[in-house]
Amino acid sequence: MSDLSKIVDSLENRISKLLHRYEKLKQKNIRLEAQAEETRKLLETSQEETQLWKDKCSSLQLANSMLGSDQHKRETKLKINALVREIDQCISQLSE
Repeated sequence: MSDLSKIVDSLENRISKLLHRYEKLKQKNIRLEAQAEETRKLLETSQEETQLWKDKCSSLQLANSMLGSDQHKRETKLKINALVREIDQCISQLSE
């Protein structure tokens, strides 16, 4: 009987330790999920900011080329030609 009670006590002790470990892991999982969500939001914000800076850089390059910068004249001409074609298409659609 004494051996049986020792085995039961040992099992209870192990189960208690397992439950405690389970709760700790559960809390850690919650913290990690929150951290992952925060990291996702930070990444999304960074990507939006990067896109904003790319757009600003493109606008500045276009402005520089329009101001007479030799470096981007070809790009500016292509952009102007594309805009003219787009305007021509709009005019043709309006005249139909």
